[in-house]
Amino acid sequence: MYGQISTLAFVGIEARPVEVQVRITPGQPAFAIVGLPDKAVAESRERIRSALHAVGLGLPYKHLTVNLAPADLPKEGSHYDLPIVLALMVALEAIAPDAIVGYAALGELALDGSIRSIPGALPAAIGANAMGKGLICPAAVGAEAAWAGEDLDILAPPHLLALVNHFKGLQVLSRPKPNLDGTPTLTADLKDVRGQESAKRALEVAAAGGHNLLMIGPPGSGKSMLAARLASILPALTVEEMLEVSMVHSLAGELMGGKLAAERPFRAPHHSASMASLVGGGSRPRPGEVSLAHLGVLFLDELPEFQPNVLDALRQPLESGEVTIARANHRISYPARVQLVAAMNPCKCGGASPGQSCRRGPRCAADYQARISGPLLDRIDLQIEMPAVSAADLTLPPASEGSAEVRGRVMAARQRQRDRFESHRGAPAVFGKPGASLRTNADCSGALLDAVATPDDAGLALLRHAAEALHLSARGFHRTLRVARTLADLDGADKVGRIHIAEALSYRGETLRQSQAA
Repeated sequence: MYGQISTLAFVGIEARPVEVQVRITPGQPAFAIVGLPDKAVAESRERIRSALHAVGLGLPYKHLTVNLAPADLPKEGSHYDLPIVLALMVALEAIAPDAIVGYAALGELALDGSIRSIPGALPAAIGANAMGKGLICPAAVGAEAAWAGEDLDILAPPHLLALVNHFKGLQVLSRPKPNLDGTPTLTADLKDVRGQESAKRALEVAAAGGHNLLMIGPPGSGKSMLAARLASILPALTVEEMLEVSMVHSLAGELMGGKLAAERPFRAPHHSASMASLVGGGSRPRPGEVSLAHLGVLFLDELPEFQPNVLDALRQPLESGEVTIARANHRISYPARVQLVAAMNPCKCGGASPGQSCRRGPRCAADYQARISGPLLDRIDLQIEMPAVSAADLTLPPASEGSAEVRGRVMAARQRQRDRFESHRGAPAVFGKPGASLRTNADCSGALLDAVATPDDAGLALLRHAAEALHLSARGFHRTLRVARTLADLDGADKVGRIHIAEALSYRGETLRQSQAA
């Protein structure tokens, strides 16, 4: 007696096809699962035994062999319960083989036969669609799987018995409908920030070009307040971007009710975060905060308080736009195209700022800032110093310009970038993607910058002089050009001018002062 069904294994955000094969043969009673199963898969024997009993079936007193092919691909997670039990029911002739031949299945079984939610329904549905098959998944994630395509056949039963009745014609399972979270989220407004006009300008530039930003200032100067308002001036996700973001969040089990939100992710991990939680990994690799912030904002408050080795682990994702986790038997990649926003005090006690004096002297600031490596700082395009907020600033009336006005300029600048990149589709991007994947100026490679961001003669002369006098690295040179291109887009200028180069150079002051002091 033999039965089989397709399922999927997750390798990063990719869902790879797996065949579940079950054979029942005479011999010593046993229930063996082969094909590199992990502990969760091996424990499925007891869940399957109890779930079958709940629907009135029992395991035969024979030798049962379950093979998960390909055998050299590691199988992790509890979502193999449902495909194993379906293949087993085919072998027991409780279900006709033709009923499940056109489906891939995944789901965790409870002891009473109900089918429990599992992470990764959206990438699994996309993978099943690519295989030309339908999907059988838990009812709790059916709305999430429905986003993979209108033509995808989806069965989302709440219980194993409901699925059996559907195949026997005693019950009809309707296709779940995709669910969109249309509830507007109340976001903070830039009008709430009193003073700090230069910092607001830097925040607008960062949003317009997707640039990384570092804010340095004493406690209470509004660094965290400004970072929380970045989301209010960023454009909404497109449909394609929503699916990209949702696939990562689906694997992490963070999509509630199958709702795909239209807002960009904003992740703010605590400074005690480990390397695995920030960049991903672990005994069972999972996406970290940098991947959960894909196409959104990763905010690191109190930047020097993070462990130095944890911060340095961000250098490669910031440059390549993905996280690669290598293991002895497999390699996993997660997307990580993030906009890094960081905040820090000038020194440990926070007193080393204009108009104030640090109790421990200049050594306090030097030791505190030395916790951040130069290569990481070199990957941050905009670095600004924020003065303390005075009582006079707090008594000022609210600003006449809020997030709505700034967001309008940001969206106009990004539209100019999209129009420009349309004419350079074949050009390489920073993240190694074709030109069609370019979204912001921060994505531009050096070769593309030569075509779209070459400054005029006065700007080129200033840039050359600054590169020599300030010892700009090649990365710093190109990042300055990207910021200058964004400044020109905000001004509606086709050509990068001297004024744009000068302002872009002013945003690299903190790194340059540290390099000169070294």
